[in-house]
Amino acid sequence: MAKFQTEVRLSREMTLLDATLIGVGAMIGAGIFVLTGIAAGVAGPALMVAFALNGVVTLFTAMSYAELGSCYHDAGGGYLWTKEGLPRWNGFLSGWMSWFAHAVACSVYALGFGAYFEYVLNEMGYRVPHWAFLPPQKLLGVFVAFLFAYVNFRGASETGKVGNIVTGTKIVILLIFIAFGIEFVFHQPHWETSGFTPIMPNGWSGVVKAMGLTFIAFEGYEIIAQSSEEIKDPKRNIPKAVFYSLIIVIPIYLLVAFVALGAVHPPEGMTPWDYLGAQKEIALVDVARHFFPGGALMVLVAGLISTMSALNATVFSSSRVAFAMGRDRNFPAFFSRIHARKNTPHWAIVLSLLIIVFMAVSLPIEDVATAADVMFLLIFLQVNLALINLRKKRPELDRGFFVPLFPYLSIVGIVCNFGLALYMFTYSPKAWIVTAGWIVAGAMVYRFYSGSREVEYERKVRALERLERKEYRVLACVSDRETLSSLAEAAFVMARKHNAEVIFVNVIEVDESEPLRAGLAESAAAQEMLDEACWMAIERGIPVRSIVRVSHRISQGIVDTAKEEECNLIVQVREKQPTFFERFFTTAVDTVVQNSPTETAVLHGTFPKEGIRRVLIPFGSDIHTRLAVEMARAFKDYYNCSIKIALVFEPEVPFTERGEKLEAIRKIVRENDLEAEVEEIHDTDVLRGILRKAREADLILMGARTGDFLQLLLGKSLTREITEGAPCAVLWVKEYEERPSFVASLFKAGHEEAEA
Repeated sequence: MAKFQTEVRLSREMTLLDATLIGVGAMIGAGIFVLTGIAAGVAGPALMVAFALNGVVTLFTAMSYAELGSCYHDAGGGYLWTKEGLPRWNGFLSGWMSWFAHAVACSVYALGFGAYFEYVLNEMGYRVPHWAFLPPQKLLGVFVAFLFAYVNFRGASETGKVGNIVTGTKIVILLIFIAFGIEFVFHQPHWETSGFTPIMPNGWSGVVKAMGLTFIAFEGYEIIAQSSEEIKDPKRNIPKAVFYSLIIVIPIYLLVAFVALGAVHPPEGMTPWDYLGAQKEIALVDVARHFFPGGALMVLVAGLISTMSALNATVFSSSRVAFAMGRDRNFPAFFSRIHARKNTPHWAIVLSLLIIVFMAVSLPIEDVATAADVMFLLIFLQVNLALINLRKKRPELDRGFFVPLFPYLSIVGIVCNFGLALYMFTYSPKAWIVTAGWIVAGAMVYRFYSGSREVEYERKVRALERLERKEYRVLACVSDRETLSSLAEAAFVMARKHNAEVIFVNVIEVDESEPLRAGLAESAAAQEMLDEACWMAIERGIPVRSIVRVSHRISQGIVDTAKEEECNLIVQVREKQPTFFERFFTTAVDTVVQNSPTETAVLHGTFPKEGIRRVLIPFGSDIHTRLAVEMARAFKDYYNCSIKIALVFEPEVPFTERGEKLEAIRKIVRENDLEAEVEEIHDTDVLRGILRKAREADLILMGARTGDFLQLLLGKSLTREITEGAPCAVLWVKEYEERPSFVASLFKAGHEEAEA
């Protein structure tokens, strides 16, 4: 039967200092090294004003993170809060946007690394050639993106004390840069006019554009909330860590901007800020080389450390967002696959890498940074909205911090985030077009794919919760009197095991062109069959109800009933050897198997009148066969029958593989506390070996065959050949799982081929 979901918790080992350094390390990352020069060219000396205002704007959302992080102590952060505090689609869109934002931020860091490393190579006398349309910076950026994607695939990450050391190194280097720089500036004649007049050469427009461009350097505190499951006393320490990290970082940013503008030596006739803008990513390196020995080398080291550290962290973050959304059923199942040897989400890493590389090679670094900034601003807008709703929706939460002047400061944060994001269109229309396109694509994915999967998954979770509360329900689909007795017995077996209620349903199908009420005339005949089934249940002391459903499609009627009644198992019946046309007209059974968010069982044939004495399970290694073994325990308890598990080995199967499969069988048997005989069958033909053993059985229990409509209609399979050839009844059972998309199936096939 269904497995209970085991709650996994992380040990709380991170202190307030550790949590603060996580936020500081994420903010004092590649952004300040890579974007300071570009932003100075946009805002001029008002870059310091832009940094200060960004600190204020950031504070509004930081307060929301502090409040929600203090009362939600599970990993997830903004994605979790948006999912709970806003309508369902916001949760998906938040994750979709977060995936893109972290991946694009990674593109910025890759391009920053490319610029710094190209500078190092040039200083050493090496010249990286252009390749096609890619300049050296982009070539090196793509290379390092692939490198750190591989590092993440191997499972390496920068965490704990190592991360603290890296953060401390960056802070020390920046403080040295600031100390030498301030001394140099104050010893310059007329320093207050040479680098800082006029204060706003490009007006407020330049200030706002610089704010949007550098906002990525202020968003790292969100990682504190994402790590809340590991932080000691999160109710108190998360708000403190958020605010302490901002108190440390914002003054450093202001002083870096001051030194960069005051200590630079531009060529004759060029303003300091125009020169910094022209130097772009390596502006701080050029500044440092002029005012203290080894300054350029030191900033280069810090820049390379920062970009590599940020690359590793953002590849990790973006791939884990995609992995989490695959695990939450918002993305196809292959997103949540874990590599067999490396234990990392390899497909999520690959797809994140594709976004990183595409953005890095297709746009200049200014546009890439703007795209990431706009996306983060919109994500923070959602968090502020979620705070307002959750304050009203969940007032009972034990909050360690309350946003003051609620809801006014949150509303100001929403307006600032949206206004700043919107204004960035005037700086980079390309970035906004890419961002808007991603959001529209996300809305389409949710509308036509993820929305329905999310609903189905939530129903499955509720079904597991009902199972835990012993509220199990079996839906038995009655179609004719000939199979009624066997269908009912199969339902009773599972009902007895779980002390469950059985619901018998008969679906009356009405032509699409007719109204549903036209089927009411047939309800009397259906009621007679249902009454007979109900009396069988009452005789066995099993709780029972019956439903007549009128629908334009039989499969839809069954699935809708299962959802409305919150059933755990659907039992159906079908001919053992249907003709092509019978198979065509019984595809309703396959449709139910594919679309129902429950376990399903399909009975082929009828049970012997004297009951089931011997059950045969042909062994396979998928989850459906595991479910068959679990159900065998219910049959043994109900009929006191014997269970035999048959494993057919062809002569060429290696001895080691035989041993592995036998051990897998024994493990499943032990897990289910099942008395069963395990028999090896040696035959050159698997089908023939199983059918030979089927002559001794009254029932074959086996994992269901799945596929799309045409596969089920036209395709041959070992499952179907066993069903049609066996002289006894066959019961297919299928565990609930999401059906992968066609694209996902292609990925799966490619992966299996590569593994082989």
